[in-house]
Amino acid sequence: MSDRRIGVYICHCGGNISDYVDVEAVRQAVEVEPGVVVAKTAMFTCSDATQQEMIEDIREQNLDGLVVASCSPKLHLFTFREVAKRAGLNPYRYTQVNVREQCSWTHTDDRAGATEKAVRLVRAGVARTALTEPLEPIVIDTVPKVLVVGAGIAGLRAAIGLADLGISVLLAEKSAAPGGWVAGFNKMYPHDRTGRLLIKQLVDKVKRRENITLFTDAELVAKSGSIGNFQVKIRVNGQKTEEISTNVGSIIVATGFDGYHPRDGEYGYGIDGVVTLPEYKEILDNAGDKMLFNGKEIKNVVYIYCVGSRQQTGENPHRYCSRYCCNAGVHAAVESAEKDPQVNQYHLFRDMRTYGKFELLYGRAREKGSVFLKFDDNEPPVVEKGPDGRLKVTVKDLLTYGEQVEIPADVVVLVTGMMPRENSALVDILKLPVGRDGFFNEIHPKLRPVETVVDGVFICGACQGPKNSAESVASALAAVTQSASILKKGFVELEPLIAVIDPKKCKLCDVCSKSCPYSAIEQEHYQGKTVARVNEAVCKGCGGCAPLCPDNAIDLKGYTDAQMESMIDAMLKEIG
Repeated sequence: MSDRRIGVYICHCGGNISDYVDVEAVRQAVEVEPGVVVAKTAMFTCSDATQQEMIEDIREQNLDGLVVASCSPKLHLFTFREVAKRAGLNPYRYTQVNVREQCSWTHTDDRAGATEKAVRLVRAGVARTALTEPLEPIVIDTVPKVLVVGAGIAGLRAAIGLADLGISVLLAEKSAAPGGWVAGFNKMYPHDRTGRLLIKQLVDKVKRRENITLFTDAELVAKSGSIGNFQVKIRVNGQKTEEISTNVGSIIVATGFDGYHPRDGEYGYGIDGVVTLPEYKEILDNAGDKMLFNGKEIKNVVYIYCVGSRQQTGENPHRYCSRYCCNAGVHAAVESAEKDPQVNQYHLFRDMRTYGKFELLYGRAREKGSVFLKFDDNEPPVVEKGPDGRLKVTVKDLLTYGEQVEIPADVVVLVTGMMPRENSALVDILKLPVGRDGFFNEIHPKLRPVETVVDGVFICGACQGPKNSAESVASALAAVTQSASILKKGFVELEPLIAVIDPKKCKLCDVCSKSCPYSAIEQEHYQGKTVARVNEAVCKGCGGCAPLCPDNAIDLKGYTDAQMESMIDAMLKEIG
């Protein structure tokens, strides 16, 4: 370790670290570590001035290793890698030590203990850096073609966006016709455009683009390969079933959502006159001069919100908020009032969440006579049929201090939420990550909102969580941007921090391949025997295979056994 030249920079983080950790004491403790030739503190290591100082130190001091003790690598890993690259230092000889989230913020009541822990963490970072080797990204050529799975509003918009960038698109829709939920909508807020017309316009645009091929009654049945060059197989169920095999550079999943179907008896569902919001929208769309249900004019409508959302109990509770339901329910009320200004409408809610510009819609509903009553989670409305055969809804209104209100109704509308679509086959094929709510998971909701842990596979629209049509389109265009940024360049660079198998030690017990969640371990012939090998393009560097190998034949680049052991030794070393 003594022949290395390592620079260590410890961040005050504007007080986030220095208020609870003696930053100068940490610097003094690590400046005597073997291999450390520069040890400095900075108010903000991520600032332009400190970055420039690091670059100058790397060049002038001929540093071959860099350690930054600051915040989470999730925030600035790539920031400091770029600093290293600009200074001519291999970016994989840099280590970021998290002393904010893992030390100062977790030990705000023990400055001495936090300082000691910070010293040990930084020592471990120095020890790891001393054993780093220069690594290079894995470069893979890309196929300029994308498979979009799902042809709802998000999938259609993604296909058009990609085609306009000069990228070929295969658009596979499982249903007999494209359009998804929006194809069945009438007027949509805020533009009042008809959903059916909107979808027709998008489908016409798809048909006019020669580099988009649309398949209906089609589904993805197989995938192999990796980012830049996936081998996919699409089954098309027409008059005769055929399978199409092709190569694509990336895959965008836009499979949409399912609507919640209430259980029998849930808020009276099953009683004649109790309908879901989509069913009520059909009544509205088909209404002429008068709104009718079973031949009778509708004069009293009661909406019950959060049906299938924000559930805390039950066999499969949906604890999330579906977000769009309040907007959709209020919009239906505005439409109803426009068709019949004399209709009486009552909205029973737990919390109204007409966010952003939809607050204006809520205001319009109130102006047109809608009455809003708030009920307690533990005392939901009761829907029943009275002796006269009419529906009656009983609710305790919290806005009038718990007064019990009985409301006669011609129709009770259950404002139902979104459910994750059943996609188990697709999940298995693409290795898609599924969250606790059942929707597909992105890597980070703000920093990487459409990327998945499977490189080259993107998600958009309501398959990753409840969204309205505008939000679905926005996420579709984000997926287009991410996909095009890979494919238009012609190649992709992948992290080299992956598993590596020593073929001399490998006895092909197959334990590693069974443990790999990404199917990244294959077989090859080596010196007359069959051994395991890692597919560099597929491996995510999770390290799950390494500790399972009985022959200790697997190591992880950047986090080798030797590096891990050196970090442990450094952390356990006595503090003088």
